[in-house]
Amino acid sequence: MTNRTERRALQIVVAIACLSPLGFGLLGMIHGGGAFGGIASIDADSHFRYLSGLFFGIGVMAISCVPRIERHRERFGWVVLFVVIGGLARLYGFASHGVPEGSHFYAVFMELVVTPLLGLWQRRLSTQSQSSRGFGRGR
Repeated sequence: MTNRTERRALQIVVAIACLSPLGFGLLGMIHGGGAFGGIASIDADSHFRYLSGLFFGIGVMAISCVPRIERHRERFGWVVLFVVIGGLARLYGFASHGVPEGSHFYAVFMELVVTPLLGLWQRRLSTQSQSSRGFGRGR
């Protein structure tokens, strides 16, 4: 795969992956916990909406990397870190309180498998791109 083709493939995959935090984050901000089976209290609903906003913001940060994906190594690295931390928190919840129903397996798979792989792919593409532009060669 050429560098240009690989770049385009990564852009497409990341854009598709961003649909989850953007969509679910927006849904949670607008409908609160009711969108996902309900929340027991107003306080919990407020916290859920706040966390949904953070999730949406992570999606915005990730999608902002797409147009020049090979140049956003640091920003994309932060996105990956935030998502993995969230996935680890979810996994801890599975271990301590049981596994919830629904799409939570999909979510933890995206958070702890797909996202780190996308981070590694982006890092490799970024390194190749810098090499081809002459960075690190005394220029």
